[in-house]
Amino acid sequence: MTRTKLPRLDLGKLEKVVERFSSLRLLVVGDVMIDEYFWGDVDRVNPEAPVPVVRVKSESTALGGAGNVLRNIAALGVKGVLCSIVGNDYAGGQVTSLVSDLGFDPNTLIRVDDRLTTQKTRVGARSQQMLRFDRETDLPIDRQLETAMLALVDSSLDKTDGVILEDYGKGVLTPFLVRGVIKRAKTRGLGVSVDPKFEINMYKGASFIKPNLREVEALAGFPLKDRADLVKAVFRIRKRVGGSPVIVTRGAEGMTVFEEMEDGLDVPAARSEVFDVQGAGDTSIVALTLARLAGANLVEAAVIANAAASVVVGKLGTATASLDEIRDLLPQSVESARSVRST
Repeated sequence: MTRTKLPRLDLGKLEKVVERFSSLRLLVVGDVMIDEYFWGDVDRVNPEAPVPVVRVKSESTALGGAGNVLRNIAALGVKGVLCSIVGNDYAGGQVTSLVSDLGFDPNTLIRVDDRLTTQKTRVGARSQQMLRFDRETDLPIDRQLETAMLALVDSSLDKTDGVILEDYGKGVLTPFLVRGVIKRAKTRGLGVSVDPKFEINMYKGASFIKPNLREVEALAGFPLKDRADLVKAVFRIRKRVGGSPVIVTRGAEGMTVFEEMEDGLDVPAARSEVFDVQGAGDTSIVALTLARLAGANLVEAAVIANAAASVVVGKLGTATASLDEIRDLLPQSVESARSVRST
């Protein structure tokens, strides 16, 4: 198989692209949740059952899902709006408070009496996650809520430069809502980038789709045993979304960009110490979207997003990357990408 040769990368241009991030505005639509953490030490086994006892030393609460996308936007100094649905419960109140604490308007969140706010609680010791338990719903929202969400989107689109659809499979992004958002965005000449989960057909017309390897397998319907399988799977996905570009995130290996080239272009990431991969996908979709809006092509955007993702995997928990941190890793990200040779 012949792979497309990497285009020339100009570090100076990429640095200027990153500098333009803070002048942009993004609208995020999708599943928001609460990420809760308990960290401590383990020095004994529970006498009641053969499980370790964690002596909690610290705890924290953060926005997760589409909320973590908003956190990444805030960390980069970008203006943003989050449209989502939460329950009229304690966790829902936490979501609204945390959105407000970031400096964003919480009035674009709809609180619903009979819906549970998704909450993921993680317990860890010595930098190692030991247990996670979830409280959540994945029921699709009804037509009344879909209509209410579209009204919020309509009121926000004139104040944004691009849209991110963040799907965690918790029921907010229904086909009716997604098609309505894409149609309204395209009418205004705005791009829509997608972080998908289980469904793909509804994203037809998106500017690009960003699944990870596990999501590619789920969306294509077969396991990926080698690179030929990846190419076949992405071809199937692109056909279902009308040919939109696909950028596959591959963890420590970086990303593969499928645009005009049928076999894709690998954009490797710089090697870095990995503490926690949680949230790296949220960082990637933000960096990719902003880079495109700031004038980068998809390959250049992938190089920048690799740098951003490398920052967050070096931190524990649901982390974010700052402009300075991305700038610091850009030279390494460019050199790693340049290591690709046509074969």
